[in-house]
Amino acid sequence: MGNALTDILVTLPDDTLLEEFGLPRGSMNLVDATLQSRIAARTSECPRARSLGGAAGNTIRAMAHLGAEVGFVGKVGKDETGDFLESSLASLHIRPYLFRGRSQSGQCVSLVSRDGERTMATYLGAALELEPSELNGAIFEGFDCLYVEGYLVQNHDLIRSAVELARQRGLRVALDLASFNVVEEHLDFLRDLTAEYVDIVFANEQEAAVFTGHRDPLRALDELSSYCTLPVVKVGAEGAYLRHGDETIHTGVPTGVRCVDTTGAGDFYAAGFLTGMCENLPLRQCGTLGALVAARVIGFVGTTIPDATWRDIHADAAAVRAGRYLL
Repeated sequence: MGNALTDILVTLPDDTLLEEFGLPRGSMNLVDATLQSRIAARTSECPRARSLGGAAGNTIRAMAHLGAEVGFVGKVGKDETGDFLESSLASLHIRPYLFRGRSQSGQCVSLVSRDGERTMATYLGAALELEPSELNGAIFEGFDCLYVEGYLVQNHDLIRSAVELARQRGLRVALDLASFNVVEEHLDFLRDLTAEYVDIVFANEQEAAVFTGHRDPLRALDELSSYCTLPVVKVGAEGAYLRHGDETIHTGVPTGVRCVDTTGAGDFYAAGFLTGMCENLPLRQCGTLGALVAARVIGFVGTTIPDATWRDIHADAAAVRAGRYLL
């Protein structure tokens, strides 16, 4: 479940525009339609591409490619952008639990710096209109896990309703902390939610540091384990630390990784990890699947991986499942 967004990927010549609009490098920023229009005007000559987006959208799309049976819950407008998103889900055999709102469909403009870092300016639009009353238990029937993107955190009642419904039907709950500034703004709510409902937390170093108060990733991992049963702290090129019970694992990253654009890296990591988890794979294999898929997506601008690369991913994933390829 997440903000139903279409991604607009814009490659910047330098970071001047980020400074001009006061956008912290590497952050996610909620903007209104006016500011997004101004950004669009200033970047009109930059290379761009459109794709199904949003954090949860990226994750669920990658899981579908990996063979998982998945669905997506969100809200779009009654417009062409909403139609594009719905048809994109259907083409991947993702069950669309899409509601239609009054506002225009949301869009996320990802501004990609020369070194691959991404800064997001997000107009949520109709995605903001999803209400707790629109959810029902039938949506969650037949699934193993509810994955919630942290960018939904502006609607506390919606998230709480969703995780309660999921728990009532025996689903595990996974939460991605999304962005360090999101964690800062909603820290108390996220801590309470995680302690009460969440089984799995995905965080990068910055997000984990804000959530726990510890800059050291292992200390942050230890603190997170007091809130949930399976924390994951990603440390970029150094891989990730995972904890389940008394077991702490460090997984690396595939060799020869070339970073073009980090957009979606965390989302695709969650996709690989959750796919492995739903297949009841051991923890290291789940982490390896996550690292494998994340390493592939950063080799391209945006989050659309070519079919030929997916064939390579499938071959490597088969080796991971068989225990022949571990990081």
